[in-house]
Amino acid sequence: MGSDMQRDLTTTLLGAATLLTLLIAAGLGLSAPLDINQGSLVRLMFVHVPSAWLSYLAYGGTGLFGLLYLIRRDRRWDRLAMSSAEIGVLFTVVTIVGGMLWAKPTWGTYWVWDARLTTTALSLVVYGAYLLIRTMIDDPERRARVSAVVGLVGTLYVPINYMAVEWWRGVHQTQTLKLLGKVRFDAAPVYGWVLLMATVAFTLLYVYLLRVRAILAAREDAREDLEMQAETPLGVARG
Repeated sequence: MGSDMQRDLTTTLLGAATLLTLLIAAGLGLSAPLDINQGSLVRLMFVHVPSAWLSYLAYGGTGLFGLLYLIRRDRRWDRLAMSSAEIGVLFTVVTIVGGMLWAKPTWGTYWVWDARLTTTALSLVVYGAYLLIRTMIDDPERRARVSAVVGLVGTLYVPINYMAVEWWRGVHQTQTLKLLGKVRFDAAPVYGWVLLMATVAFTLLYVYLLRVRAILAAREDAREDLEMQAETPLGVARG
């Protein structure tokens, strides 16, 4: 009982901190000066870029938690991997929608088969397959093992997608924040602080959603275990 109350309190406090930072980020974004060329469209950056970062974080988490499951054989890590994959898929969709809204007035079309966009779309296929595979395997331990391997391989998407604009030049702009070599922020400095706050807010959002989804997954696992235990005597009796 005490641990449940402590867990609920931690989740509530984390949710409150997430909401506060999101509101601050929204306020900063709406009050940021307009761009000379793009006008108010520049504000899409404060959602589009953090959403892309969150998808990277979530897919990286899927691989890391899957690896920890393979090492520790603790289904808690499998639940976290699954939860992280679901969050990654959700925010990949947000990234794509935000990018399309930005692309139409700047490129004249919602979508082009640019390397960055194509690899982003492929990530939905990879992690959609990851989630689909989980529904097709009944045995919890085997499901966790197979999912962990798929999640680890899928993590290769992150560096490929990040470097796509450098390796295959297309219409998509290069990285807003360059992390390889000399770190560089390719946007007006006034937008850097807003983007930093938005990224912090989205990171907290990831942690909050991961925690809530993992709690729900633990309950689903407990129910599945009870159902399997209830079916076992029947199977023995038939034998």
